[in-house]
Amino acid sequence: MLADCVAKAAPGHLNQRVQLEWLFGRKQAAQPEDHWLLAGMRRVRLLFVRNRRARRYILRLRRDGTARVTVPRGGALAEAKQFAERNVAWLEKELLRQSLRPLRPATWPAGTEILFRGDRVRLEAGANGESGMVCFGGEAVPVADATGDRRPAIERHLRQLAARELPPLVLELAALHNLPVRRVTVRNQRSRWGSCSRRGTISLNWRLVQAPTFVRDYLVLHELAHLKEMNHSRRFWGEVARLCPDYREAERWLKHHSSLLA
Repeated sequence: MLADCVAKAAPGHLNQRVQLEWLFGRKQAAQPEDHWLLAGMRRVRLLFVRNRRARRYILRLRRDGTARVTVPRGGALAEAKQFAERNVAWLEKELLRQSLRPLRPATWPAGTEILFRGDRVRLEAGANGESGMVCFGGEAVPVADATGDRRPAIERHLRQLAARELPPLVLELAALHNLPVRRVTVRNQRSRWGSCSRRGTISLNWRLVQAPTFVRDYLVLHELAHLKEMNHSRRFWGEVARLCPDYREAERWLKHHSSLLA
């Protein structure tokens, strides 16, 4: 899970080791009052958002450069601000990482490079002389306007590919590891790569078709591991390691490349 970065700590325990993870990110409404934090040479806006379901403070660097601080049930605004201040070095490092990360273009005209199955591919106009087609990575997609933005048509095509490819993959890996899956859905999730319900439903983000095979498989196995452990405890990560021994390599790829996924 990716593009925004996150630091966590339980309420009342600000001295504990900070866990870092990557989330795909989603926008939240800001508090009326503005709060700011100096991170290196940058003045960063803090957004405090209360979440009754959260069990710890979470500091998230968003794509727009603001820092969102989740305040859990029983947490205090003053303690949340202290948590952000204690992690200012981490925040400064992530701001630098964000500034060096290549930006995804808002529109996709001909010549745009996108990620497809882990490779950078260029959108080429026309296929076999047909001006109403766009080609990339062995795919040919019809477009209404060959001179305009190809992003909507390409994204629809990628979602269709994901809907065809991901459910059979989930069922195949589930059968291989003797894990019961009742249903598989492919969705346009904005905050995660996938999810697993207690009833055995696996939901996956269509953008997995853009990732390399080993990353895609890891994310599927990550959700399948939740059929054994509905949490992110040590036992859960032990199950992940059993299902996918090289999962750390996939996590590293996600950390450095997730911003390139549509």
